[in-house]
Amino acid sequence: MPGLVVFGRRWAIGSDDFVLPGAFELFVRLVWWIGILALYTVHKGQFNCPGGGLLHSYLLVLLILLASIICALCALVYISMQGTISNPGPRKSLPKLLYTRLLLYLPEFIWAVVGAVWVSDSSVHCEKTVINVVIGTVIASWVIIIFTIIGVVIVFDPLGGKKTFYLTDSVNRNLESSQSGQLLYNVKSTATRVWEKRIRLLCCCIVQDDDHRVAFTSIAELFRTYFSDTDLVPSDIAAGLILLHQEQDKMESCPKEPEEVLCHSPSSLVTDDLDIELDNAAHYMLFAAAAYGWPYYIYTNPFTALCKLNGDCCGNRPTDSDITGSDRHNFHFGSILKITGLQYRDFIHISFHNKIYEIPFFVALDHKKEAIVVAVRGTLSFEDILTDLSADCEDLTLEDVLENGFVHKGITQAANYIYRKLINDGILNQAFTIAPEYKLVIVGHSLGGGTASILAIMLRNSFPTLRCYAFSPPGGLLSKSLADYTKHFIVSVIVGKDLVARLSMPNMEDLKRRIVRIVANCNRPKYQILLRGCWYEVFGGDPDNFPTELDGRNEDALTQPLLAEESLMVRRSPSYNALEDESHLNSPPQYPHLYLPGKIIHVVEESSSRRLCSSDIKYTARWSNETVFSSILISPKMITDHMPDVVLKALNSLSQEHAPCLSC
Repeated sequence: MPGLVVFGRRWAIGSDDFVLPGAFELFVRLVWWIGILALYTVHKGQFNCPGGGLLHSYLLVLLILLASIICALCALVYISMQGTISNPGPRKSLPKLLYTRLLLYLPEFIWAVVGAVWVSDSSVHCEKTVINVVIGTVIASWVIIIFTIIGVVIVFDPLGGKKTFYLTDSVNRNLESSQSGQLLYNVKSTATRVWEKRIRLLCCCIVQDDDHRVAFTSIAELFRTYFSDTDLVPSDIAAGLILLHQEQDKMESCPKEPEEVLCHSPSSLVTDDLDIELDNAAHYMLFAAAAYGWPYYIYTNPFTALCKLNGDCCGNRPTDSDITGSDRHNFHFGSILKITGLQYRDFIHISFHNKIYEIPFFVALDHKKEAIVVAVRGTLSFEDILTDLSADCEDLTLEDVLENGFVHKGITQAANYIYRKLINDGILNQAFTIAPEYKLVIVGHSLGGGTASILAIMLRNSFPTLRCYAFSPPGGLLSKSLADYTKHFIVSVIVGKDLVARLSMPNMEDLKRRIVRIVANCNRPKYQILLRGCWYEVFGGDPDNFPTELDGRNEDALTQPLLAEESLMVRRSPSYNALEDESHLNSPPQYPHLYLPGKIIHVVEESSSRRLCSSDIKYTARWSNETVFSSILISPKMITDHMPDVVLKALNSLSQEHAPCLSC
């Protein structure tokens, strides 16, 4: 629902968000009240000890105070349970109850101080059990007060004072157009500054230069644009994701049409090609995983990695001219040796240097496949995250490429950095001098996969036989023309419902639209959605029959916004055309559609298990196309399917299954 407005500002919490925390506090307060009542009843008439009079008054007032708080909490929880996410009408009295509950914190604070003073008084010589109970009461009071303060800080919205202007239509109607424009500009500027401060705070541990400052501003603008046009609180988004997941599972459980089944039946020629590429992908995924260095090696070998690295790494370091960047204790290079199984002499160049737009990579000789492998590391540091989030589009202009197009700005700059190192520093010349008959192969996972793809485009003219294997690359990478161009030399491998492979600004806008629509269209209270959703995610079962955006509506109706939908939009969004008065179909989008690179191999589980940890998983693979990844899928495995160890495990499983076919 729209964020709760109290004390004249909007907060990042809804009026229906007090059910679960309120019920928990209510349980604690009831147990507390019963305990104090039992203590008071048992010791009634036994307060003749020094300080006993004050103790008697303390317990009596505490009982009354707790009873008042319990009554206020009961009313607060009951009112918060009413209505739905998009219908806050039955909860209109909640702010008054919230003021009452907050007012009760004042006497509770005073009484906690009184209890602390009484306990610390050395002249008090009452029964030890009573003193311990009072100490527990004082501690409990302070814990609840502290957690309440922390909760207030968490739900505080720095833009709350600005956003309330948009929550009342009368303000906008009475403003002159120039005043309205100035107000909107001020809100945008403030929002960008707030996001920039948040990003700077998260990245406070890294050295910040001009590149960082430019990236901070660009990323802050991106977040401001994405989050500024909805009035959803975090719990609304969680409820929307739960509803989307259950709706998605219901649709997947429906039997497929015969035509849909037939379209996935490849010819034998295509199958043979797939088997070969799967074998190559399984081999080169080792290099992509090795680029992560010791974090990946320790993650996949938690009990033995440190012992092996301490024992083997000290004597296996290349000369200083072969390595750049910091590798303390030689753990990175030792891990790369362990994972790839190569010898130290097989490495031409290793770079652990890491800054924004400058990511680590290594160049090695792969004698098994007779290839010079350039392996680019994926996201592993704050600098890499900033590179990922620099999602503006820029033109990529290359000679002899018929159709140039848009590319992801941050990843393109990272590819430019590696390109300059490989060409200007003569690294590739050195490699081909050693092995002139070898072919060039570029690999990477996640951010490394995206960087490897753009790097392959840059090197394609100089090395026509080059191949690139991009494992789980970001979805918003190349424009359609460039994506089609790369189908001749790039293979992308995606596992399951990988989130990153579906990440692009248009897909994120589509996800936001679907969340707003399904939340607005659901007639269940939020607490029921969250409780049922948690049960479904942990224990499984059948998807709940919550109404969805598809129920009882034809295709035309689905293109029109619901009334409740409009209440969840702070202002008209340029990305949400259904709510605009004027059509923007003819205007260029701020974020054009970008796609995955090359030909796409989609690896999925044959019998999808809803559990995060399951053994003996069987995989199947097929050629796919970019349209399959045009929507973000909600699943417990949307993150784990992206992890390099999961990708490697899936490819190894498929490679072993298809090994007899390849030998034939």
